[in-house]
Amino acid sequence: MTTVDPPGIPLEDYMLDDRSSYVKLPTVALPAGSEVLVGDAAWTTAMQIAGTATDHPLIAVDVYPGGDVAAIAARIHEVLPDADVINVEDAAAADIEVIDALIGRNLTDDRVFGVMSHFTLDEFYDADRLADLQLRVSERTRPTVLVGWGADLAASREADALVLVDLARWEIQQRLRAGTPNWRASNGDEDVLRKYKRGFFVEWRTADRHKRTLFDRIDLLVDGNASLDDAGAVRGADFRAALSNATASPFRVVPFFDPGVWGGQWMKSQLDLDPTVHNYAWCFDCVPEENSLLLEAGGRVVEIPAMDLVLSRPRELLGERTFARFGAEFPIRFDFLDTMGGGNLSLQVHPLTEYIRDAFGMAYTQDESYYMLDADDDAVVYLGVKTDVDPAAMLADLRAATDGDHPFDAEKYVNVFPARKHDHFAIPAGTVHCSGANSMVLEISATPYIFTFKLWDWGRVGLDGVPRPVHIDHGAQNIQWDRDTEWVERNLVGQVEELRREPGLVEERTGLHELEFIEVRRHWFEQEAAHDTEGTVNVLNLVEGDEVEVVSPTDAFPPYTIHYAETFIVPAAVGPYVIRRSPNSRSESFGTVKAYVRGTRTSDS
Repeated sequence: MTTVDPPGIPLEDYMLDDRSSYVKLPTVALPAGSEVLVGDAAWTTAMQIAGTATDHPLIAVDVYPGGDVAAIAARIHEVLPDADVINVEDAAAADIEVIDALIGRNLTDDRVFGVMSHFTLDEFYDADRLADLQLRVSERTRPTVLVGWGADLAASREADALVLVDLARWEIQQRLRAGTPNWRASNGDEDVLRKYKRGFFVEWRTADRHKRTLFDRIDLLVDGNASLDDAGAVRGADFRAALSNATASPFRVVPFFDPGVWGGQWMKSQLDLDPTVHNYAWCFDCVPEENSLLLEAGGRVVEIPAMDLVLSRPRELLGERTFARFGAEFPIRFDFLDTMGGGNLSLQVHPLTEYIRDAFGMAYTQDESYYMLDADDDAVVYLGVKTDVDPAAMLADLRAATDGDHPFDAEKYVNVFPARKHDHFAIPAGTVHCSGANSMVLEISATPYIFTFKLWDWGRVGLDGVPRPVHIDHGAQNIQWDRDTEWVERNLVGQVEELRREPGLVEERTGLHELEFIEVRRHWFEQEAAHDTEGTVNVLNLVEGDEVEVVSPTDAFPPYTIHYAETFIVPAAVGPYVIRRSPNSRSESFGTVKAYVRGTRTSDS
């Protein structure tokens, strides 16, 4: 992999103060009395559960795609030598040629974009082979363990013990980068973007659809992210109780960090990251589709996808109105974009709602905003086209720039605005935009982050040495040319409205534009600020101050500590809550930004 040397600005220049208390491995408590089983104890426990039901127990071990089914099956055979261990994928999955033909239209020829699929897992299995396997299982004369994605299908929902081996998207991505192929494919050395596309548009949609049928029945959940020796497991009842309890109090997902060609140096110092890494570009601080939850008991953890909570407890987490609007999807995303000492983000545009629905099968699009968590004196944001720009000329220059010999003059066509700490720029879909160098952006947006049409990438290649894909044709069909200098100044820049001022407290609306469905409120306070979810999920970040506590006015949950720059979720079911100065705080004042879906609060009725 090609690496990018850090820019010439020393890392110590970004050590603004002592703020390394950011917690990188937050946990969610399992219920009292829970036990985290480790390694082979999961398989012996599964047999104990199954063995109480029949003389010839049947265990189904359903493995999320990306798990090493062969290795799991081999380990179970070692631990349970008296059982028949059957790899259901080898026994009954459809031939890869059949699968490829089935999903081809969803994958498309594009390197990045496909079409959202609606497959069910049984479509990836050969009906005759699956029937033969089901018959063989029904006639078993000894203990039997079915292993693989679809084990529950082969068991005909009649397993005496059901185990789910679950994986988070971030772990799957690391495996894809390391050469792991997609499910049943022989594409280990294929372009990682194409492998990710196959997962995003087909495998993970199908897998989540299947997994939702298992949650209420599983006897054990096994952490598929860890090695077989270290993997934790938790009983199904404790897993379900932990998720139920999580909707009754604030919590954080596990953030992850990734380098990039434009990445910066701010997160290394402020969030206490590995200083030997050349840069960090992204932090997904609250993207439940990608992030994990760590369920903890007795000092041991089980890592599960945060989507398990979204899929299994959507009403309690999101609120009835948000769930009615989006279904079991988490519609708000908070992430970090670090260009401090780095470079400009790619010049880009996001698709309009009609376009993303018609072209890619998504129900809503990536409206977004840039909240400046920090910024150097020369920081800027590129936003909207300049007044009287000739669209044909701009598009011609963008296309000419793809040959690498004709750099695109961005400032000829795109507005450039100075960016200061705590500025908030709204970016409704269809608006040309990017953050410049020397900024630390908290991106508050709708969730479909993959749908970015790069227009110009400043002549760079990716960390793999391959030019990053641009999508000018897609972009040309979505750029809103009337979002010119005057429109952007009126609608997207400096849109702060003071809503309330009391001694020691100011509440402001900082965006977003009326075209976007996310409302953002900022609270400045000295001691405390009262909030209420009013029936919809709240997502917040501590943008100023070192440490606060989130408390319940009725002691419904224990005080929850939040540090500078940490994003946290307050489920809809929580209701009233207060954010107050922590006893350990040394700051004089504090600031939070809070996002929620407009029109879903009870007071909006």
